[in-house]
Amino acid sequence: MDYLKTVVPSQLLSERGSNLVVINPGSANIRIGLASQDTPLNFAHCIARHTTQVPRRNVQDQLLNSQVSTAQYMEREKAYDTIASFLKIPFLDEEVANNSYPRKMGRVDGYNPQNSRKEPAFDWTDVNEKDPSSSSSLESSENKGTTSEALGQLEDENTTELGSSNHKYKKVIFGEEAQKISPMAPYTLRRPIRRGHLNISQHYPMQQVLEDVHAIWDFILTEKLHIPLRERNMYAAMLVVPETFDSREIKELLSIVLHDLRFSSAVVHQEGLAAAFGNGLSTACVVKMGAQVTSVICIEDGVALPTTEKTLPFGGEDISRCFLWTQRHHQTWPQIRTDMFAKPIDLLMLNRLKESCCEIKEGELDAVGIVHSYEDGLPAGSHKTRLTALNVPPMGLFFPMLLVPDAYPPPPSVWFRDYEDMLEDTWHMEFPRRPEMPDGMYPSMNIGYPMWDTYPVFAAKPKKEEKVGLAEAITSSILSTGRIDLQRKLFCSIQLVGGVALTRGLVPAVEERVLHTIPSNEAIDTVEVLQPRANPTFVSWKGGAILGILDFGRDAWIHRDDWTRNGIHIGSGRKYKDSYFLQAQAMCYINS
Repeated sequence: MDYLKTVVPSQLLSERGSNLVVINPGSANIRIGLASQDTPLNFAHCIARHTTQVPRRNVQDQLLNSQVSTAQYMEREKAYDTIASFLKIPFLDEEVANNSYPRKMGRVDGYNPQNSRKEPAFDWTDVNEKDPSSSSSLESSENKGTTSEALGQLEDENTTELGSSNHKYKKVIFGEEAQKISPMAPYTLRRPIRRGHLNISQHYPMQQVLEDVHAIWDFILTEKLHIPLRERNMYAAMLVVPETFDSREIKELLSIVLHDLRFSSAVVHQEGLAAAFGNGLSTACVVKMGAQVTSVICIEDGVALPTTEKTLPFGGEDISRCFLWTQRHHQTWPQIRTDMFAKPIDLLMLNRLKESCCEIKEGELDAVGIVHSYEDGLPAGSHKTRLTALNVPPMGLFFPMLLVPDAYPPPPSVWFRDYEDMLEDTWHMEFPRRPEMPDGMYPSMNIGYPMWDTYPVFAAKPKKEEKVGLAEAITSSILSTGRIDLQRKLFCSIQLVGGVALTRGLVPAVEERVLHTIPSNEAIDTVEVLQPRANPTFVSWKGGAILGILDFGRDAWIHRDDWTRNGIHIGSGRKYKDSYFLQAQAMCYINS
């Protein structure tokens, strides 16, 4: 430990971070990069493959129930009116009654003057090979020593000709380029992770999901980070996984990292603890707000408390869907066919409008925005329009019935029957200062969604509250610690991370609503959201980099040869422990 007292931080980053790749996968994006870098690459976590099947599914994994029932619609309108009362804006019925008269628009608050320039439209992705008769691209990849399957598929000569023309389609397209493919093009878009889990279904089998994860990660490592397959045995990998992942999903990702991507060693940490480290905290209530999932977990003295975990099945994309519904209800949306389910490019547009226009504040909030229409591969059309009620959609975080979260069918129950449970020893481990749990209750890395709770495999695990907003989840998570001193500290150490955390006005809204949610019999009168020291979008990734650099002993790291030969049994014969245990090891180095 004397080395830690004398080493310069920049030297430590250079020595330890130059051969450590930090991977933070999410439902919509993956953050990945070398630990020595300041910020990671933020890459859309999706893949589009060329298909010859007719009829084809443009978005193969889109098994969501996007139809809003009558009961859900009534609950949504009720939630809107509740929010309208809170924000001091007209109710829905008042808006409808006054809709025949043009409303005079006063000050435009929802549109940032610094971003008042016209947002450029997205361009459709060119799906054709530039020169199908030339193998220069393939030769170039061979000169780099690349043998990855993904690049091989990109330049596969077995492409399909269209009619009598000589052009050929690209076999595979990754990331945002895949989302901007025209619906008319013969491609199927796949997202291997959805709602915080591997996106397994009867139409998207496990093997295909894992192959797509491998292809996306391999492409990023080779093309973006310039780490070819033959050099990866000189690199270690840090997996920063969402709390929603269960043990088998983590094992599958470890197999991809160690066996398929051929890293020399790897270790797993959870997003919650990594986020706390990324902001330089040892105790905090971490609220991770991603594109499709919001999770809450408490950290005490560098150890995650599994009994405090809450998972809410909504995120930034649900706010974007609500934004579209709100505009259509107020008849401010242009007469164009906007379908974020069938056309992912529309989702990109809606996300951008939401990020630039939506804000939480009292009063009527309007803005002038540019809406783009993307019709069947035609050039994008621009529509200047008045957008209204822009402070309503982000309030759906506190009133989730406004968002109408989609029903998503779970994987088969056999997927969760882990006959060689990598975490089985940890259920009975003594975590520091962990409160006692009721009989028959076990801490879980994944509480699951309400619709999954009926599965037999979840019978012995705690049920997650249904229809719970963000304030209730934060309050319930902190109060579950059972100690007033820790509760007071956590209520004053709330940390918001993820892309949704950038929403203007969210911090005071969280503080106010959490304070009002705390039961009156609790001796707590202060709630504070800490200002982030790093970009909330990347703070979990940055924390993973710090954990990996400071973990000098690396006793918990899994080596590729051991994993390939023995699976979850490491060379010493001990079982691989879950990240709750691993987190404490790295913390002991910091506290030394």
